[in-house]
Amino acid sequence: MTLRSVLDKIWGDWRVMLAILSILCAVVFAAQTIGAWYRLRHFKGPFPATFSNIWQVRALLNGQMNFEVLEANRKYGSLVRIGPNMLVTDDPALMRKMNAVRSPYRRSDWYTGLRFDPTRDNVLSQMDEDTHTELRTKMAIGYAGKENEIFEHSINHNVLALIKLIDSKYITTNTEYRPMDFGRKAQYFTLDVISHVAYGKPFGFLDTDTDLYQYIATSEKAVPAAMMVTIFPWLNYVLTSSFMKSLLPSATDAIGFGKIIGFTKEVVDQRFGPDAKDQRDMLGSFIRHGLTRDEAESETLLQIIAGSDTTATAIRTTFLYIITTPRVHAKLLAEISDATLSSPISDVEARTLPYLQAVIKEGLRIWPPAVGLMAKKVPPEGDTINGMYVPGGTSIGYGGFSILRNKKIWGEDADVFRPERWLEGEGIKVLEQTWEVIFNAGRYQCLGKNVALMELNKVFVELLRHFEFSVVDPTNPWKSMCMGIFAQSEMWLLVTRREKLL
Repeated sequence: MTLRSVLDKIWGDWRVMLAILSILCAVVFAAQTIGAWYRLRHFKGPFPATFSNIWQVRALLNGQMNFEVLEANRKYGSLVRIGPNMLVTDDPALMRKMNAVRSPYRRSDWYTGLRFDPTRDNVLSQMDEDTHTELRTKMAIGYAGKENEIFEHSINHNVLALIKLIDSKYITTNTEYRPMDFGRKAQYFTLDVISHVAYGKPFGFLDTDTDLYQYIATSEKAVPAAMMVTIFPWLNYVLTSSFMKSLLPSATDAIGFGKIIGFTKEVVDQRFGPDAKDQRDMLGSFIRHGLTRDEAESETLLQIIAGSDTTATAIRTTFLYIITTPRVHAKLLAEISDATLSSPISDVEARTLPYLQAVIKEGLRIWPPAVGLMAKKVPPEGDTINGMYVPGGTSIGYGGFSILRNKKIWGEDADVFRPERWLEGEGIKVLEQTWEVIFNAGRYQCLGKNVALMELNKVFVELLRHFEFSVVDPTNPWKSMCMGIFAQSEMWLLVTRREKLL
């Protein structure tokens, strides 16, 4: 039998061809798997992570990503392998190094998943350093509130709206039982604050006491799918196809994320229209400093999503720790009672209350509100970290809970809510530097930090001045799911009026 006749027989039999192709695919897959394993073989981690992203997918879908990463770092070490090309760190010094202004590290393709429009970047997803810096420069003054004449007033307005809502609908007495889902109310508050600060008018979540347009409910359902793109960035290119784009939220939707897109587009169109007037709010500042219409749409939408979810998480978690830790609750009440304060408390006054500031810092430390990996890419020449070589192109992610509960930094009580650690003086500089990773640092520092801290400075004081709170079911205080950001609800509280306003 000649070679030609053998080849003719192979090409002529589809079953033989299928078998050959299957073997070739298996060989290629095996080679790629072995290559991926070998490249980072010297880093410990869960076994599935050595050859696939299945560990990350499982951590995302089980809703406990924060604790999964924490346990991985505690079990395997400071720099842990959680994917074929992904490490995660619990070292704040490494985070500062990667985020530094002149660092050779760059954002990895993880950030592709933060595009709310698959075809358009925002300041959070932008991977080109020059474009990212230019965007930040245009928006920094607006986020700082320096050109917003009613910046603090906008927050005060919504603090009072929250107090009014609770007082009018959720006071429990001896004859009336009115439990309140504080998980939802906290997000109503932050959504109204950020919309008021951003373009001069709150959405109205607090006034209506409803999940307007079913925005929160639909967003919570969409988060796992959106965060899946951070694990598999190539999915973004699938989403840009004509068919997939027709299935995504759009400005014409009557409910959900699409409705917010439509609302944002309408506001931006007005600001760029022929009868547009210069407005002294955040969007007005963005436009004055050079944002285009498309950029204004993307960045205003980012404000609503990123600015409301994370701050709402900070409010829920910190408040839960306050009202379930009697020592902290009593000390904070005493500090508020002894001070001479405006109503609502001013930001300047809040900064003079040391125990309040310690409570806020500790709340953000023990439960950082954004724990997505936010992975940076090792420069092409590679790097040596803790004596171990990391090849160029490797992604290194942020272990939020791992850093903020690192016992080498915070002590054996790292898992304990203890605001007093911020007032003890010894080693406070190290704690402060580590705490700052919550808001990132350097060229990637959170632009909304000032807005968030002002909300926190006011909301706890005003809630405690007016009301007393208790958890309906201390054994099951809430439903909390983590997928990089948190979805928290059914935080049922009982509220009674104070006999005397503090």
